[in-house]
Amino acid sequence: MTATLTARTVVDADLAQLPGRAAELLLDGHRLALVAAHHDGPGAPGGRAVRVVYLFVSGPPDTRTELHVRLDADAPELPTLARLSFPGGRFEREMRDLYGIVPLDHPLPHRLVRHFHWPRGWYPMAPDAGPPPPFAESEGPYPFLEVEGDGVYEIPVGPVHAGLIEPGHFRFSVVGETIIKLKARLWFVHKGVEKLFEGRTPERGLPLAERVSGDTAVGHALAYCLAVEEAAGLGVSDDARRARALLLELERLHNHVADLGALCNDVGHGILNAQTQRVREHLLRLNQEVTGHRLLRGGVVLGGSELLCVPTAARLRAVGDDIRSIVTLALGHTTVRDRFTGTARLRPEAARDLGCLGYAARASGLPGDARISHPAYDDYGAALTVPVHTTGDVLARFLVRAEETDVSLALAEHLADGLSAGRAVARPPRSGLAEPGSGVGIVEGWRGTITTRVETGPEGTLRRVKIADPSFFNWPALPVALADTIVPDFPLANKSFNLSYAGNDL
Repeated sequence: MTATLTARTVVDADLAQLPGRAAELLLDGHRLALVAAHHDGPGAPGGRAVRVVYLFVSGPPDTRTELHVRLDADAPELPTLARLSFPGGRFEREMRDLYGIVPLDHPLPHRLVRHFHWPRGWYPMAPDAGPPPPFAESEGPYPFLEVEGDGVYEIPVGPVHAGLIEPGHFRFSVVGETIIKLKARLWFVHKGVEKLFEGRTPERGLPLAERVSGDTAVGHALAYCLAVEEAAGLGVSDDARRARALLLELERLHNHVADLGALCNDVGHGILNAQTQRVREHLLRLNQEVTGHRLLRGGVVLGGSELLCVPTAARLRAVGDDIRSIVTLALGHTTVRDRFTGTARLRPEAARDLGCLGYAARASGLPGDARISHPAYDDYGAALTVPVHTTGDVLARFLVRAEETDVSLALAEHLADGLSAGRAVARPPRSGLAEPGSGVGIVEGWRGTITTRVETGPEGTLRRVKIADPSFFNWPALPVALADTIVPDFPLANKSFNLSYAGNDL
């Protein structure tokens, strides 16, 4: 059965057809944006079942195709797509750890989310999971690959780090100062966010979406709202879509500026970092004026937007002058440029194979941007350009960020022109969310493309929310980029990716 929902084509596929259909879509230029497991009740076709949704997207034009497969709830198994798609293999490992769904013949079968102290046989996303049982060392230590040979030694770092950063464990296999292999172990902050959405009304789900990854409040809130609005058949006014696009660029600005300074700080140029923090503070205060929150919470609402004020062109241009002067100073300093150049190189073919997104991908020659391929607003004008570099090193990731700040400032000025402060919210249709539905939201957050898929029940509450943050796709690239990099450059390389632990560890 095939049905069309807005821009999505939904296909019910047999398990045997899954690999072939997925291969066709990938060869046709689609990428696998997310994989979502669902526990359907007794009313599902064929009775109680586990359903898995594979969302493939491409654009322009904006194209979205879903493959739905149903599994036996008593023995949920499916053929692996890991040999076709690296992200697909990671989504499968995540499903196995949280749902107990087994990807048959997976080439990398060890656990991804589950730590050694998670109880064996307990799958927290299953409807009959119940309260967490006692945690203990029931499955033994994580199977790190040991690198052996003359002069090889290991450096364990984390999961607890100095400063106010989230936990992650990094295990370096090193000869001298050169990194032979790095393994990143994450999911120390797994919070069960997707489970927390279940049973909430869409309105009560929005504050949770804003907090998926604190520095990406607008991106995650907008992806969630777009998905809910599609499920409800709710249209949004042009002014509200324009305001949302403006908020996305303001979020991109304050995060990119902070990263530009932090990268300079990691090579010993603290003065430039202090200057970028001054600019960032100005932007955060601007955010407070625009939405009432320094991280722009509250600006995106279901059905529209709410702005307390609109930034002036003069103010945005002054910020741009500040940023450009700092970037010029940084790139003119030989120590900064020399440390950035050639460090932690991620080659284009590796970025493509790993499915990288956002500035990490664009620094390695991949030009993807959801503002073009899946536009939530269609009047960016000539201001929207996509900076791309091909060297894939720290310098390229710095340059992409610096050039994107210029683009964001131009876009913000364009979007603010003629926009008025106030609340612009569409009325929901009479049926609202009373009928079951589904929707997908795709947004170019500041780190990269965010995809959120929701399903609602007949009572108007959320049955399932699946979130794919760009960090889920980009974390595997960090160890690849660090091969043959020296240990002292790890903080610099890590900051050049600046991946979210919280967005990855849902």
